[in-house]
Amino acid sequence: MSIQQDKIQELVDRRAVAKLGGGQKRIDAQHQKGKLTARERLSKLLDPGSFEEFDMFVQHRCTNFGMEASHPDGDGVVTGQGTVDGRPVFVFAQDFTVNGGSLSKTMSEKICKVMDMAVRVGAPVIGLNDSGGARIQEGIDALAGYGEIFERNILASGVVPQISGIFGPCAGGAVYSPALTDFTLMVQNTSYMFLTGPAVVKSVTGEDVDQESLGGASVHASKSGVAHFSAPTEEEGIETIKKLLSFLPQNNTETAPERPTADPVGRTDDALNDIVPDSPNKAYDMYGVIRSIVDDGEFFEVHKDFAKNIIVGFAHMGGKSVGIVANQPGVLAGVLDINASRKGARFVRFCDAFNIPLVTLVDVPGFLPGTQQEYGAIITNGAKLLFAYGEATVPKVTVTLRKSYGGAHIVMSCKQLRGDVNYAWPTSEIAVMGADGAVGVLYGKELKAETDPAKRAEISEARKQEYNELFCNPYQAAQKGYIEDVIEPRNTRFRVIRALAFLEGKRQEIPAKKHDNLPL
Repeated sequence: MSIQQDKIQELVDRRAVAKLGGGQKRIDAQHQKGKLTARERLSKLLDPGSFEEFDMFVQHRCTNFGMEASHPDGDGVVTGQGTVDGRPVFVFAQDFTVNGGSLSKTMSEKICKVMDMAVRVGAPVIGLNDSGGARIQEGIDALAGYGEIFERNILASGVVPQISGIFGPCAGGAVYSPALTDFTLMVQNTSYMFLTGPAVVKSVTGEDVDQESLGGASVHASKSGVAHFSAPTEEEGIETIKKLLSFLPQNNTETAPERPTADPVGRTDDALNDIVPDSPNKAYDMYGVIRSIVDDGEFFEVHKDFAKNIIVGFAHMGGKSVGIVANQPGVLAGVLDINASRKGARFVRFCDAFNIPLVTLVDVPGFLPGTQQEYGAIITNGAKLLFAYGEATVPKVTVTLRKSYGGAHIVMSCKQLRGDVNYAWPTSEIAVMGADGAVGVLYGKELKAETDPAKRAEISEARKQEYNELFCNPYQAAQKGYIEDVIEPRNTRFRVIRALAFLEGKRQEIPAKKHDNLPL
């Protein structure tokens, strides 16, 4: 064998060792936990044969605490570029089989390199997290590495889509990178996120809590809202990420890819004419409206288990990607509270950053009252949603189905927040408040002066009817130009798609500034 062949064989052998990460024993241990390895995850995420790996032979530079005895190639993270459904993406996947996936300075340099490349090229970056946290043996170098990654997350925000998959532990400072990205997915029972673990919680607060209850997928998907998606298995989690990508553009200068559909733009649905109950206090399911108007009835929901009184997610209308925001009358009557406001604001701002038009379906009786909401800063949190809509320059089409009262009316993409096309169904009630509350304010003295209960009730009903006829309908708003048209519900799909079509060339700027000061 020639010297050249020897060197080629050395390369082949070294690649084979690098691809084993921490070795077969640790790979087997990973599988026994019900988890895939970093490379197995990437092979399921990326198109076959598309992965181009970077920095396979990078090694750590630590010489403390016995670390000098082992220098595995790759140093605990697999990085590179590939395609998903033919579209370029940049990826990194932490390898738990190498030092528990702990972050070293060189590992952070590998991650930063692909993030920098993603911004330069203009392609999404996907990080698959499975790490024990900072590599303690490296001390401040590991912390500096996290800082470098966080800065890349910040600079890439609003430039390229950033997606985090949590496929194992993600604790301490490590949680801030996923928190800075656009979407976070967690896997049930095998992933968790928290700043301080159960032992520290016990020592400081006295609380007894396990990892799953403290920071598992179900907790962050339903209670904190940290996780946008929760998947029962890693395979389903990876498919969710791929599905999410299909609605997103490559970067902030492009639009999302179109998806051909046989669903006619002019399709009508007579069921929508009867979906709103006669009683204003009776609930109905907003999902039925969404599925009726989007292409092929397919809706990809974001934050499905968090703040269910508002619905957000992606769909296609006329083959084009749109962001849907809708109040849900079936949960808390569709009121806006702290969590719903945060959830909606975050989604609206993402869609605006990446040129995804917004379709808003309104049925909102107001903001949730109570000391818990006021003490929790519902004012500031409600202002986030208001700010997000007012700032957004993408096409915005709003349809009011039933209630649109008070401050909540303003917040939900009204005309004064630069809503482009605002429609209303004949069943809509656009007013400062409902008839019950309004009559109490406007005619309180008259009603109090009437001593006969039967007569008082008769006067109250008459005043409510008068108020409803005057204000609890869409025509006051239509007369003043605050809505473009009152539309028949069955035609909603066609009217929204046609509005989006003529708004496609929309150009709208915000005043020059360094950046805004979003109410946080």
